[in-house]
Amino acid sequence: MFWVVHHTEQRKMLAYVAICSLFGSLTVISVKAVAIALKLSFNGVNQFVYIQTWFFISVVIICCLVQLNYLNKALDSFNTAVVAPVYYVMFTTLTILANMIMYKDWDSQNATQIASEVCGFVTIVAGTFLLHKTRDMGNTQPDSDSLRADCELQEHS
Repeated sequence: MFWVVHHTEQRKMLAYVAICSLFGSLTVISVKAVAIALKLSFNGVNQFVYIQTWFFISVVIICCLVQLNYLNKALDSFNTAVVAPVYYVMFTTLTILANMIMYKDWDSQNATQIASEVCGFVTIVAGTFLLHKTRDMGNTQPDSDSLRADCELQEHS
């Protein structure tokens, strides 16, 4: 991933956002593991004696730092209006994929539940795309020449 960033010129924004999204999805997975460890610890089964708990805590910290670094690079180099929707869609996609792999979230669900989640995801992606594409519609300000011409027409009528 880091090699790609150094060897891409035209698509550097996509490389930054892809790294950020991937590390973001790993952060979500690791936070879920830490939350499970905390829940078990609060119930009397101390999980902080296991190396896996500390491993996931380390992964959360490292992933957050890498994610912030590459998100800042993307935002410094490219327009926020372009970075934000691409990041949101990639992050959501990779997080769902990581949850499917790591926690087998869809194993206990029936086809209707899975279809509902897929439809919800498609709705979110489509909504993000539409908001991005139509954000400037209706906000165009008329230029001063057209305003002056309209005023002159109204005076002569």
